Amino acid sequence: MLMKTIVKTLPMAGAVCALVLSSTLPANAKVEGDTIIFGAAVSFTGKYSTNGKHTKNGYDLAVERINAKGGVTVAGKDYKIAIQYYDDESTPARAAQLAEKIIQQDEIKFVLGPYGSGLTKAVAPVTEKYKIPMVEGNGASRSLFNKGYKYLFAVLSTSEQYLTEAINLAAEQATKAGKDPSSLKVAIAVENDPFSQDVRAGIVDDANKHGMQIVIDDKLPKELNDMTATLTKVKALRPDILVVSGHSKGAVLAVRQVNEMKVNVPMLAVTHCEAADVIGKFGAGAENTLCATQWTETMSYEDSDFGTAMDYYNDFNAIYGYYPPYQAAESTASVQVFVDAMERAGAFDTEAIRDALAATDLMTFYGPIKFTEAGNNMAKPMVLRQIINGKLVAVAPSRFASEPVVYPRPDM
Repeated sequence: MLMKTIVKTLPMAGAVCALVLSSTLPANAKVEGDTIIFGAAVSFTGKYSTNGKHTKNGYDLAVERINAKGGVTVAGKDYKIAIQYYDDESTPARAAQLAEKIIQQDEIKFVLGPYGSGLTKAVAPVTEKYKIPMVEGNGASRSLFNKGYKYLFAVLSTSEQYLTEAINLAAEQATKAGKDPSSLKVAIAVENDPFSQDVRAGIVDDANKHGMQIVIDDKLPKELNDMTATLTKVKALRPDILVVSGHSKGAVLAVRQVNEMKVNVPMLAVTHCEAADVIGKFGAGAENTLCATQWTETMSYEDSDFGTAMDYYNDFNAIYGYYPPYQAAESTASVQVFVDAMERAGAFDTEAIRDALAATDLMTFYGPIKFTEAGNNMAKPMVLRQIINGKLVAVAPSRFASEPVVYPRPDM
């Protein structure tokens, strides 16, 4: 019999406390004693480390809450859950190597996804090859869901939907002002990665639907340290809307340089501004920025683990010392989905759990979750929030709006 050590993380008083659980079960056991082991390669270092932290904290809060409520009941027996973590260093090749390690060496049969579409695209072929279920909340690229994968399930809306609501909102505001939406000019600046390229595709599709003119269509430099060339064109061409996608670093860059260069654009819409904490970094300089989000605490979703969306929001803050961006919420929901499928499967057989995942129809604090045949969540919409008086406020779609949008943005 081999000894195997599992690290189980529990959030305590704003910090993460590591508990070590040892077992004398065979090393190939995916369930060690009364503990179900999940594997996860997450970005603790490198480009995506900020969002990697949110991902891990979201996973850990799910572990803590589910265990505190009695754990998981499978075939009449109660189990705790734990996660074996590795640092993928924000690198797709490393993420793929670690997925192999998790499955082949650690012999873990249940995988939670990494942060980001690029890393998920690296891990998914590995889990698919070994027929290992993976549930993820941070790989949104639609290219993940056109490959016929049978073991990949994503709780979030796909990336082409992220900023389409901004285009629709601009069209709506133009109509209210007596203008034809086709008169609007759109500027696009996105990172050259799978997620942002899908965001761009959704923007282009909806801009074309409204007959809008795309006057700038730029790829941000790989280092994401300068948007001067794009913003110089924005100042010259005066588009009605500027949309930017470049993960957290891109959000910081966009808000900072729009302010530094005093770029006046009626609508500025950005991905990842919650995770990037643009309010904390720029204060009034972030005012009236539109922020795409998968989830907001004001939505009327509720479940038995966390209560309402607002309950989750406050609980997370009490433990980790900051309010959860959607990357944390969707990570928590990923664990909930896995646990729900295990209980319905009534076994630890990976095929039974895969089939149970495919049949998921679950309401969570994060929203409704129901998968298409391709594995993406077809039940939950995106939300657009605006920074108004230093707070993120839902402004679209209208059924979730708590305040009217500020449009146009006041000139600097």
